[in-house]
Amino acid sequence: MNFDFSDDQKLLRDQARKFLQDKCDRKSVRSILEDNQKNYDADLWSQISELGWTGTAIPEEYGGLGLGMLELCVIAEELGRALAPTPFSSSIYIFAEFLKSYGTDEQKKKYLPHIASGEKIGTFALSETNGKPKPNNIKTQHASGKLNGSKNPVSDGESADYIIVAANSDSNSNYNSLSLFIIDRNDPGLNISNLDTIDPTRPACTVDLKNVACERLGDEGSGWEMIDNILNRAAVLFSFEQVGGAQVSLDEAKKYSLERFAFGKQIGAFQALKHKMADMYVKIELARSNAYYGAWALSTDSNELPIAAAGARVSASEAYNYASQENIQIHGGVGFTWEYDCHLFYRRSKLLSLNIGSIRQWKENLISNLEKRNIV
Repeated sequence: MNFDFSDDQKLLRDQARKFLQDKCDRKSVRSILEDNQKNYDADLWSQISELGWTGTAIPEEYGGLGLGMLELCVIAEELGRALAPTPFSSSIYIFAEFLKSYGTDEQKKKYLPHIASGEKIGTFALSETNGKPKPNNIKTQHASGKLNGSKNPVSDGESADYIIVAANSDSNSNYNSLSLFIIDRNDPGLNISNLDTIDPTRPACTVDLKNVACERLGDEGSGWEMIDNILNRAAVLFSFEQVGGAQVSLDEAKKYSLERFAFGKQIGAFQALKHKMADMYVKIELARSNAYYGAWALSTDSNELPIAAAGARVSASEAYNYASQENIQIHGGVGFTWEYDCHLFYRRSKLLSLNIGSIRQWKENLISNLEKRNIV
């Protein structure tokens, strides 16, 4: 079985890489870190929207390009390589996928064309505690068409025009009444406050809701099933972002090891650094293999998606965390400084490894899904 991308998809990858090298250099990434008033690079967002990336996997009838998830995986990897400071993942991997999978035709016509064009941005609000979100620890309540509660953290919440919110309609925790609702940023009952995170180029916030008007997405009481499906789909796309960032971390470590001399020779000639880079390479290739498996399961709607997504998510998170840390170590004392770019990848690796659940949570998902398959 051939898991490789097609020639057209490789061409898309090459064009995306060239574009991002030209339009998304490290200066644009640093500009977000240095300006507390900017949540993302609006110019870059506008340009990638004009290229149609935001509508890659959205059907043509709803304003998208009508391509597939494999094309979206290709773009995700290049965005990860470039550390693109945009709300692409929140709006496209998650919000758009919720609407595509569970929205009514009326809702798709209402929201998806604006998301596909990049004119509007969407995100998803689930977490309320430091622990793992579960149906019975979601305290946000829905009653009479209004939402009350608080969500924290919400990725790209300050930039979002629309937010999908998970809420319970019944305070009885023994009854699973978790449902999903769409809210508008302009509702007067909505209060959004910024959070300090390790990577301000992909910001998060707290969203407080007081009698916020909403519309239901999907069937009542089926919220957790919908969340599980969409996060599995998003996990594959996030894994490609992580593989992209991990690969650049290795490339930059190798480049520096060939440029830096100590004791009369390149530091890359020392066995200890060779071992570090070899370990980085092995972890990245394992993550890439799992990401490709996930891409196949995602693009074919295979029932293996939960296992493939969890495997891709775990291996990609571990590879990126390791590669970004070792990149700093190989750079030595200067690797810890603001002037060098190592910390940009370290920041992004830490944020992405928590964005839709921790590595521990995804390991639990992997084990539980393997057990289910074995029972069947």
